[in-house]
Amino acid sequence: MDFTGQFAVVTGGARGIGKAIAEALARKGVNLVIADISLEQAKDTSAEIESLGIKTMAVKLDVSKSDEVSKIFEDISKECGRIDILVNNAGVTRDSLILRMKEEDWDTVMNINLKSVFLCSKEAIKVMAKQRYGRIINIASVVAFMGNPGQANYSASKAGIVGLTKTTAKEYASRGITANAVAPGFITTAMTDALTENVKEEMKRAIPLGRFGTPEDVANAVVFLASPEAGYITGQVIHVNGGMYM
Repeated sequence: MDFTGQFAVVTGGARGIGKAIAEALARKGVNLVIADISLEQAKDTSAEIESLGIKTMAVKLDVSKSDEVSKIFEDISKECGRIDILVNNAGVTRDSLILRMKEEDWDTVMNINLKSVFLCSKEAIKVMAKQRYGRIINIASVVAFMGNPGQANYSASKAGIVGLTKTTAKEYASRGITANAVAPGFITTAMTDALTENVKEEMKRAIPLGRFGTPEDVANAVVFLASPEAGYITGQVIHVNGGMYM
């Protein structure tokens, strides 16, 4: 995989799965823009991966604010000269059963998880279309396909990402831009670490491979879809879930 001279923007790239994606791309020589709501954490991650010998840039970005997204992407384009890869990873949860879910929690999840993909993709495409090259990878979720009690807002936002990914792929294939999604299953995070061993074992029984995924498992799929070698793959969803959904 030859990523020479390429620049990637990873939203929510300061921690968790986003950080693992940034690190995996950096190890392939991709120059990184770490965009996160926390500038301090973005700077920390940027400093860590800079040791891999690539150029890095940390920016504070609220992905749900159109004016902010527009300005930041304009700044990135001027500073880097190009945008080859966009990973729309930023996301939140505000879990509750439908009857108890507050409207503001629905709106928050939709704005940060789904609207952000529209806003960031729109800005990146302006640059990619001129280059006649680009890779857009959106982070969806297994719950987009299975549903999950207490996550009506989250599962709906992730299902929306799938539809948006396919439409983006059809609209901009002629400009050399591919758009794909990665749908993680149960991934080892601070949230799963807090579960009791009994709950963990019950969850693992639903996974044919018998283990939770790691952030690196997700990152490996993203790196492939971001590569020149994946140039004939677009509009697809790669499921990284150990077989729990097929």
